[in-house]
Amino acid sequence: MMQDTGWDHALKVTGDGEDLVGHAGAVLLRKLADRAGLTAALGPALARPGKSPLIDRGIALVSMAVAIALGATSMTDITLLAHHAPVLGAEPSDTTVRRTLELADPRTLDKFAWVRARVRVDLDGTLITARSDKEGAAPTFKMGYGFHPLGAWCANTGESLAMLLRPGNAGSVRHEVAQVEWIHRKEVG
Repeated sequence: MMQDTGWDHALKVTGDGEDLVGHAGAVLLRKLADRAGLTAALGPALARPGKSPLIDRGIALVSMAVAIALGATSMTDITLLAHHAPVLGAEPSDTTVRRTLELADPRTLDKFAWVRARVRVDLDGTLITARSDKEGAAPTFKMGYGFHPLGAWCANTGESLAMLLRPGNAGSVRHEVAQVEWIHRKEVG
């Protein structure tokens, strides 16, 4: 069962309004990692006997990945997450980032691979031809006619997590990730 992350209660994705945060997509990346269980699973993979860091190392690692998605090119660029502190909490320090990266020995990298395989979610769109004028069908980018649904799948089990029926002229997958998140939140409650 999926566990609530706490910080994402009543999260809304909008493009219109006042006081919007730049790099708002970072929140969705972090939320996806939390909801998929990646953040929680990485912490134990980085655990070391006798050590109890102030910031969970799974959070530090996911924070680094989000910072890289925002354009970070060095450990000090973790400060790109500073304006997300009201939502995500304080960003890890560059010292915490360095200490977390120092743990990446071959054994730990194997653990990372296992964790990623366990929680991986694949988003994919596919074309489905419609032979008649069905509701929502439209011309496709491959000169056909039908639908371009978007699906979210658990890669290690093949389980369908969410499906979004879209017309054949729908855009690329990355533009639809926010809609899949909304559908998932609606189904989970």
